[in-house]
Amino acid sequence: MATLKKTYPYYLANKPVAANIDLEVFDKYSGKRVTRVALADGKAVGKAITAAYKAREAMAAFPPGARRKVLEHCVRRFEERHEELALALCIEAGKPIADARGEVTRLIDTFRVAAGEATRIGGEVLELQISERTVGYRGMVKRVPIGVCSLITPFNFPLNLVAHKVAPAIAAGCPFVLKPAPKTPIGALIIAEILAETDLPKGAFSVMVCSNEDASQLVEDERVALLSFTGGLIGWDLKARAGRKKVVLELGGNAACIVDADPGVELDEVVKRLVSGAYYQSGQSCIGVQRIYTHVDVHDALRRKLKAAVGKLRMGDPRDEKTFIGPMIDEEAAKRVEGWIAAARKAGAKKLAGGEREGNMLPAWLLEKVPHDCELYRKEAFGPVAFIEPFEDFDDALAAVNDSEFGLQAGVFTARLDHAMRAWDRLDVGGVVVGDIPSFRVDNMPYGGVKASGLGREGLRYAIEDMTEQRLLVIRDR
Repeated sequence: MATLKKTYPYYLANKPVAANIDLEVFDKYSGKRVTRVALADGKAVGKAITAAYKAREAMAAFPPGARRKVLEHCVRRFEERHEELALALCIEAGKPIADARGEVTRLIDTFRVAAGEATRIGGEVLELQISERTVGYRGMVKRVPIGVCSLITPFNFPLNLVAHKVAPAIAAGCPFVLKPAPKTPIGALIIAEILAETDLPKGAFSVMVCSNEDASQLVEDERVALLSFTGGLIGWDLKARAGRKKVVLELGGNAACIVDADPGVELDEVVKRLVSGAYYQSGQSCIGVQRIYTHVDVHDALRRKLKAAVGKLRMGDPRDEKTFIGPMIDEEAAKRVEGWIAAARKAGAKKLAGGEREGNMLPAWLLEKVPHDCELYRKEAFGPVAFIEPFEDFDDALAAVNDSEFGLQAGVFTARLDHAMRAWDRLDVGGVVVGDIPSFRVDNMPYGGVKASGLGREGLRYAIEDMTEQRLLVIRDR
């Protein structure tokens, strides 16, 4: 039976360091301390950056086939430790066990895709003989590793969001320093433990939890070539402090889903997908369904079915296979969402489903008539709450989706090809999902947002592009 260790070290230049047991990690459901983790100080973070900087040439020279073998080793070990990784996720993040197992599967998929991409980082031949002046010149472009990468990840997907930074860095040949979220560090440290079994060059990776103050080096140190950050809007502040380095940001959103007059699938299936998108892992997903716009022809029926489905969701211990709503990451987060719901109701929003908060356990909420100027409409709720609103004209629904400072992904249920294409043309988001919810993601697709939702794209091949630079070769042969 899988269990957690009593203590976990951090990893500095490929090696475990049990410097202390200063960081306590708690079971998000019971509130009990379950383990302790070594906490890195500023000196250790500086050493990690120095080691990664020294490892640049060795990592660049580490052959693509060898990088692939490292990633394939990780895939095998993740499969062997599948239940341990799922348990860690269930405990440290409060994710229902069925969903936790699903995230381990995605971790494996992400590393497996990266293993394939490691040997497909190509270039191109340029035709330079475009005029009499350039006759006899040939051009070629290859991609080379960008250098040291700083990787900072949030609490909500402690395995797969780590994978989406670590796996492409290895595939690209970039040494890296990873700072996982202090509330959910265990999964990242298990990944580091497995990486330490490989023959990656010395200094190729460090994985360490540290304070935000000590993490400033990961943002500001000029030896770092790329900062990849997933989290809240503080990412824009980090970008301003990052100097000349390349910055990739994935900062979340308040994702919307349109249900057209003819959704293209049965309403029961639409409801099933909306419930998954809005309340999966207690809504703590940057592409969780928050805003639902439904055509007046189907609004009443969908409203009724959705209200009934949300009211039946089971909340409880995430270890219970039947639990759908587990704890939020902490009581502060649950209180914030509770406060936004209360403010919306005071301003005129109507409850369709919901219940009382108990600590960090917040039942699934569904509302209607939410005023457009309240926080629940304008901001990212990041909790188990969504609202429904009718529309008459499809163009009005598109305008409502765009009426947001965020732009990550949007979902559109429609049977009309012209509506699907119009949504793709007009929605100011990083991705449009037709026939499903905005929460749909496959780990090899380009994933990222516009406006306040971020810069750049994840998805292995696209992340590798950010982690490499183009280098031109021109040859004059006559």
